[in-house]
Amino acid sequence: MGDKTDVWQGTLALMVLKTLETMGPLHGYGIARRIEQTSGDLLSLNYGTLYPALLRLEQEGSITSEWGVSENNRKAKFYRLTRSGRAQLRKETREWEQATAILARFLATGEDLP
Repeated sequence: MGDKTDVWQGTLALMVLKTLETMGPLHGYGIARRIEQTSGDLLSLNYGTLYPALLRLEQEGSITSEWGVSENNRKAKFYRLTRSGRAQLRKETREWEQATAILARFLATGEDLP
């Protein structure tokens, strides 16, 4: 397995929203593990970055939270995607796809460009 890298700047909120859409309500550790697993364990999530991002998403209304009991019988805060969060996820997904398409054009050889 290769070296782990930090989550790229500006992508954490998108990954959190997509994780909650895919998995449903999850606690912070579960969100972090899912993101790391989805990356093939190539991304390393800094918990000092994750929890402020969760707080910001909650303050923006993109997610809500409630206390519950985790699978290992511990009290945990579970996060859930809101309707506003789903709209934000669609918007950020479109923007990310556009950005990667633009970058791909720059990286393509001249033969691939119109």
